[in-house]
Amino acid sequence: MNNLKIIKGSLASHTTGGNNRFNNVYTALRLKERWIYEGKELSTLPYVDSSDPHHREWIIRARNCEKLLNYLRRRPHLSNILEVGCGNGWLSARIATVVKGKVTGLDINMKELKLARKAFGKINNLEFIEGDIRSGILSDTKYDLVVFAASIQYFPSVNKIIKRALEHLTLHGEIHIVDSILYQREEIADARLRSKRYFAQIGFTQMEYFYYHHSLDDLKPFCPAILSDPHSLKNKLSFHKNPFHWVVIKNRYS
Repeated sequence: MNNLKIIKGSLASHTTGGNNRFNNVYTALRLKERWIYEGKELSTLPYVDSSDPHHREWIIRARNCEKLLNYLRRRPHLSNILEVGCGNGWLSARIATVVKGKVTGLDINMKELKLARKAFGKINNLEFIEGDIRSGILSDTKYDLVVFAASIQYFPSVNKIIKRALEHLTLHGEIHIVDSILYQREEIADARLRSKRYFAQIGFTQMEYFYYHHSLDDLKPFCPAILSDPHSLKNKLSFHKNPFHWVVIKNRYS
């Protein structure tokens, strides 16, 4: 028990050396890209000032957030929720306002979790845990909904991480993948090259070893439902195009 930390009343293990290496690179990159938010800016996400360098993407994420919240409002049985890779906790906090159960934000990045706790620590049904879902830190805890929001690309195997998430679902549980790009298999090589060039351009070549490109085909064994498809005619004709998928995978017993 001496190697455990407590965040908002929850036991959480120290990150491993590999996670620490990722955290150092990831945090420095987010600072360079101006993705680190604190104080009032953090508490109002996903709504940002028009001068924010990521304003256009936040408009998309705000719409996606509202769609997810409306989905949950219509399904009150999805009440106990886990967000994997919650970062600074803004989405977990939004979800906690519309569900009656407990919302848990899980991440390996202590810096962002501290920001999350400071901004949203007063929300009674919300907790943040430092840890990796693959480490067994959640034991046999079950959730009605497991959310990967802009985080699935940081796991090397989408097949393995979905299988691990399925282990933590209730019988009627669901996994949602949102705010991430999922590629056609033939697109992945070019996407990897673009990412490699981008990371090199901004001075973070090592980040290419922590950022992964997944295909929709990788999810086929789990019989996913595609609620939002950036390749759809509706999206292509939209004034505000959404580059992200919204994928739902239901427990096989539901």
